[in-house]
Amino acid sequence: MVHRSANILAKHFESILDALPDGVFISDASGVALRVNRMYEQLTGLKQDYVQGKQVRTLVEEGVFDRVLNPEIVRTGRPATHVQQLQDGKRLVLSGFPVFNEAGDLRLVVTFVRDITMITRINEQMEEQRQLIDQFHKQMAYLANEQNRALAPVFESHAMRAVVDMLETVAPTDASILILGETGVGKDVFARLTHAKSARKDKIFLKVDCGGISETLTESEMFGYMPGAFTGASSKGKAGFFELAEGGTVFLDEIGELPLSMQTRLLRVLQDREIMRVGGTRPTKVDVRIIAATNKNLAECVEAGTFRRDLYYRLNVAEVTIPALRDRAEDIRPLVEHFLRHYSTKYHKSLAMMEVVHGILSGYQWPGNVRELQNMVHGLVITHKGPLISPRDLPSHIVEDNAREQSYADLILGGGRPLKSIVAEMERDLLRQAIEFHGSVQKVAEVFQVDRSTIFRKIQKADS
Repeated sequence: MVHRSANILAKHFESILDALPDGVFISDASGVALRVNRMYEQLTGLKQDYVQGKQVRTLVEEGVFDRVLNPEIVRTGRPATHVQQLQDGKRLVLSGFPVFNEAGDLRLVVTFVRDITMITRINEQMEEQRQLIDQFHKQMAYLANEQNRALAPVFESHAMRAVVDMLETVAPTDASILILGETGVGKDVFARLTHAKSARKDKIFLKVDCGGISETLTESEMFGYMPGAFTGASSKGKAGFFELAEGGTVFLDEIGELPLSMQTRLLRVLQDREIMRVGGTRPTKVDVRIIAATNKNLAECVEAGTFRRDLYYRLNVAEVTIPALRDRAEDIRPLVEHFLRHYSTKYHKSLAMMEVVHGILSGYQWPGNVRELQNMVHGLVITHKGPLISPRDLPSHIVEDNAREQSYADLILGGGRPLKSIVAEMERDLLRQAIEFHGSVQKVAEVFQVDRSTIFRKIQKADS
């Protein structure tokens, strides 16, 4: 019976191999390929006639495979598993097993083959996705960090401390806030600070530039529209700013530019907490907090008839005025240093300002306020090549404006002193700044190509 079963198996051996779902590669102890099944042919494209009788090492040398299991299994007598890559880029996982005779001698190596190309690609794609997600999280963390920095106003003046205290007091409420101030004082910074200190901090903060929207589009942009409400309207309609910011804060910047027709509709949002889309017939309730800002005197606009009185009072529940930068000179230096650090880090530079530069900047009137100061520092960091920023690096109009306010001698040199004394003081100032920047006298001596003793002498001479 056993003999008959063996005969049946031997007779159908080829068919049995071809019925297996995995590829099969059979080689003898010397590494000669004996038999492959149909699935192996399909996986590799290598036919039985091509493989049979060839040494597995020869197939590797010819570049057919990048590796085989036979030599390792013959040497160790143990199963082995490896990944094999074919010439066409296909990746196969090989699982090889030794076959021994009755005497315990290794006679054959049977290798089962599975295609893992698709699995490998999926894993690679998943890894790419993981890397993208990690990169996204890092970017979000960076943006959150940058936003938190932006939300922390930089100041030293009592006037700005009063502004911040006022905003922190009203921020936890849902009261409308009107922020007044000249262009460039940073009204949006304080609006974001207020939102961050409120119960709505985890919801959207949506800034709307009332002066930057076409009057013909203001209504549909702010309040949305129904499908087909006008020519060119989307067939699906569109939500307006107040619907998009549901639960959050809408910051209406330059609200003094808002047309009277829109002022009427905005009043409805403040009074009834609802909006009506363009082309709509039913109002929609909205839950938003409104912070408005303008560089105009709204009280004068009310008297002139260009701004609704009732809207002004609705907005003006809490009024905060951001003082101009020229009226808080003590904030100029910390702002300059803040922006200098920020942009130096961004552009991978190390820059410092000479003390005399701070004096010039503190005496400038800054008609563009903090925005002008920020842009000026940004430009200096981008264009400056040396480690120290000196007066000659400043925009000419800043130096000229400062010179009109006070003489150059009074500002920098003290006036009425010999030129030799003036030059000595400037050298001392430059050397001290350089030592602070480079960290040692030796390094400064190398940079300026002078002896260390010369540096010590010039510093001591100026102090004497």
